[in-house]
Amino acid sequence: MERVLSTLDRHNSGKLGWVDPYGDTLFNEQEAQVARQEVAALSQRRTDEQQKAALLDLAELLEECAATPGSYLWFMGD
Repeated sequence: MERVLSTLDRHNSGKLGWVDPYGDTLFNEQEAQVARQEVAALSQRRTDEQQKAALLDLAELLEECAATPGSYLWFMGD
């Protein structure tokens, strides 16, 4: 997942560009909804099956968070 997200420009790529690979990043359900749409666009541009599978897993987590009021998705950095 880090390989996919590390290619994003933090200033021009929406919510997913803000995921910090070294620190923690927290999305609430509204942010998860926006990021879910970004994952769909990213998936279409990937050819590597491993990266596509990771994005599919991320999309499921974001969808669950977006559908659950008061929830958060926590990305834990290195």
